[in-house]
Amino acid sequence: MPRLSTLESPGCPPLRALTTDSLGLIKVVEVRGKGGGTPQVVETWGPPDASRSVLCTSFTDRKKDPVLAVARKNGLIEFFNPLEGDVLATVKASESGKTDQSSSANDPLIGLHFFKSKNEDLSSMLGTLLTCTEKGKVCVRTIAKSDAPSNKIVDSPSEWSVTNGGQVLCSSLDPSENYALFGGRHVELNLWDLNTSVKTWTAKSPRPNNLGMCIPTWFTASTFLCKDDHRKIVAGTSQHQVRLYDITSQRRAVISIDFREAPIKAVREDTDGHTVYVGTAIGDLASFDIRTGKMVGCYKGKCSGSIRSIAKHPQLPLIASCGLDSYLRIWDTNKRQLLSAVFLKQHLTSVVIDSHFTAQELEGTKLVPSSQPEPEVIDQSDEDEERIRKFKKKRKEVADKKKKKTKMQDEEQISGVDEPEEKDWIDDLPVSKRRKHSKKRREKQLE
Repeated sequence: MPRLSTLESPGCPPLRALTTDSLGLIKVVEVRGKGGGTPQVVETWGPPDASRSVLCTSFTDRKKDPVLAVARKNGLIEFFNPLEGDVLATVKASESGKTDQSSSANDPLIGLHFFKSKNEDLSSMLGTLLTCTEKGKVCVRTIAKSDAPSNKIVDSPSEWSVTNGGQVLCSSLDPSENYALFGGRHVELNLWDLNTSVKTWTAKSPRPNNLGMCIPTWFTASTFLCKDDHRKIVAGTSQHQVRLYDITSQRRAVISIDFREAPIKAVREDTDGHTVYVGTAIGDLASFDIRTGKMVGCYKGKCSGSIRSIAKHPQLPLIASCGLDSYLRIWDTNKRQLLSAVFLKQHLTSVVIDSHFTAQELEGTKLVPSSQPEPEVIDQSDEDEERIRKFKKKRKEVADKKKKKTKMQDEEQISGVDEPEEKDWIDDLPVSKRRKHSKKRREKQLE
């Protein structure tokens, strides 16, 4: 028999996430309320245009002056205020000034990293930006605000190339923002010191297999494993492998894990320093304990498209994933359960989580005028407790009355029952025994 019942989504806690898609739209998805609920799209920024498709994003998740940087297909980089959607600045991806469609298509951006700590003290400067193109051209420059004076001195950009050939497909920045990692097709993983613009480490290809064949170099995703240690690196390959590199140990991978049979498209580290989340091109999502090289478990859901981005909440035990199936999904990392899913219509390219959303919401509640009634949460909880107490008391009284009434009826029935007549049980006897008993009864009456 087919199962007719469906398992509903349990919902997720208060959350704020921002997604980008192939039409250049930025959508804000929020879950409001103390108890959480179902995510909903509350805002959409920008007009739909395929030429403004978002290639990569960078989000400075800080409580004061957060910034969302977006690199578009037409060669422009826009900086948004993620709280209100205002455009803070717009710059060209290339310093040469070429922003036509052909030049940006020949060498599109694959890496975009907006520094959180540098140039925060300058009122007229927005911050420092690192960009990397598909051909390996890296540029670090300072971005001025749109309302900054024109005579403000801006540092000259620092440029270099991370490869002499091949195609760079992934890049990542360590949490200390001192080292950058690059890799791609025919490009081995290489680590660069951003303070000196010098390459400090390069990975080595795996050894040939039993047939003497070498696995081609094809990295598709990378990240730093630990928050306070840039020496441990996790990378995903097109040969459905997840590799762990320790630059202090050796150049080859310390651990290599095969996961299903599809290329790895997204890799995200956990805050515990030893768990990584992996998404594939066919929608598989799983977590691995990189210390043992074993899979912790798969995330059960209906992902039907390539996963392109995974975001981890720094405080709550949940992650967000999105991809080409146009769904934003929120997962519980403890139970590996799907909390909620939102259909956003377009192919999604990235997702980021605003970890300060709850704090901002609580701060907004403090601005309620004094003429307003008392806080709803406190009143509601007191009313609920009083209602529950009265309900339990009334239910107990009804049960006691019902029990007392049933006992009285039973006593009346027992007192009013006469002795059963002899005929009542004689009729139930067989014919032979009934005749014998009738004969004895007649003899007794004659006596």
